[in-house]
Amino acid sequence: MKEFIQTLKNIWSLKELRDKILFTLGIILVYRFASYISLPAINLAEVGDLLEHYKNQGGNKQGAGLLGLLSSFTGGAFSHASVMALGIMPYISASIIVQLMGMAIPYLQKLQKDGESGRNTLNQITRWLTIGVCLVQAPSYLTSITQLFLPYAQFQSAYFVEPNSIMFWLPSIVILVAGSVFAMWLGEKITDKGIGNGISILIMVGILSRLPEAFLQEMAVQNGKGGMGSIMILIEVLFWMVVVLLAVILSVAVRKIPIQYVSRAQARGGVNKNLMQGARQWIPLKVNAAGVMPIIFAQALMFVPGLLTKFDESNTFLAGFKNVFSWQYNVLFALLIIIFSFFYTAITIPVNQMADDLKRNGGLVPKVRPGKETADYLDDILSKITLPGAIFLSIFAILPAIVHGSFVQTDAFALFFGGTSLLIMVGVILDTVQQINTYLLNHHYDGLMQSKLSRTTGY
Repeated sequence: MKEFIQTLKNIWSLKELRDKILFTLGIILVYRFASYISLPAINLAEVGDLLEHYKNQGGNKQGAGLLGLLSSFTGGAFSHASVMALGIMPYISASIIVQLMGMAIPYLQKLQKDGESGRNTLNQITRWLTIGVCLVQAPSYLTSITQLFLPYAQFQSAYFVEPNSIMFWLPSIVILVAGSVFAMWLGEKITDKGIGNGISILIMVGILSRLPEAFLQEMAVQNGKGGMGSIMILIEVLFWMVVVLLAVILSVAVRKIPIQYVSRAQARGGVNKNLMQGARQWIPLKVNAAGVMPIIFAQALMFVPGLLTKFDESNTFLAGFKNVFSWQYNVLFALLIIIFSFFYTAITIPVNQMADDLKRNGGLVPKVRPGKETADYLDDILSKITLPGAIFLSIFAILPAIVHGSFVQTDAFALFFGGTSLLIMVGVILDTVQQINTYLLNHHYDGLMQSKLSRTTGY
């Protein structure tokens, strides 16, 4: 505990790091404040009553898939008709599209290799594509909320403007696009002047903002059952901590591939020989190289089985796909995650390029020939570690359905026992802590250099 307190003092003593953290916190406050500003055409008071009515009708389970994920990422702004309803997700979608297109379009491949100028151009393309994604998602979002409100006659006062008029649609679309662009700008400002990856931090803050409410709901339900409620809450918290620990392990687990470099050195006899350097380096291949992307892709496709129920509403098997806690939904969900884990890892880890770079720089894997054999070796290792990583990730994704009902009583709190939300929180926190540690280490290094200089020069 003393070391932790001392670390906090060290962080606060560094003016640059302190300013970055305070700047990040200020941007987060602006983002959270904006998420509570409703669209001008929507009566915010009526929205809260309607959402409560919708949940009581069972809409929370049917909407807990990708829509629930979007609402979680935006801290509830998506489900509260906020000006930030689209949040940062259009930018994430645009980034994924650019990344995938970079595998097939030579121009984007060239930009990826052009260093800083290429990255700036790719960022500009991503920003413009974000606006295009917003122009598609904004009308879809407005359609969804109008369909949500209109069936209930008692909630017609939720609109200040006729929902089918141009005066409702045009300003609302412009505001939603502006809100998403503003969120993107806030995220980039955190990355430039704050600490951590700004886009990821905004997503994490949106997720964390829903945790206290979910926990309080779980406490209310458990305490309503009698004297065992407090004990069950304690057991749930301890189990949740174990799940967080497993998420950390999944995020940081790597397979280290030893690398040795060949250098030309002149022996004492005057003959040049290829000598192996004594120091070894490593290629860290992550067990879960795809991160949370397989879960996001799988959730996007899980809408398809639910749509099939419209053709045969009497089919109980298909009806199960509309509930994210059903066994039908989660079996297919887990299989899709495993498939996408291999797919996304294959397109994002360039083993051929890694082998070529090693060969060009004089590096090699012990007992493996440079070139194609090295690429095949890395691909084989990557395939072997991706399978357990994909299985672990799929179990993690369906864990909320496993604990729901039998262990955790409320839907909202169960969703924090795994899945995309928890993995994103863990990943972002680990990345931010790593950046803070880097600042601390650099400061310690600079301090030693300054002390040596002062002893030598007398200044």
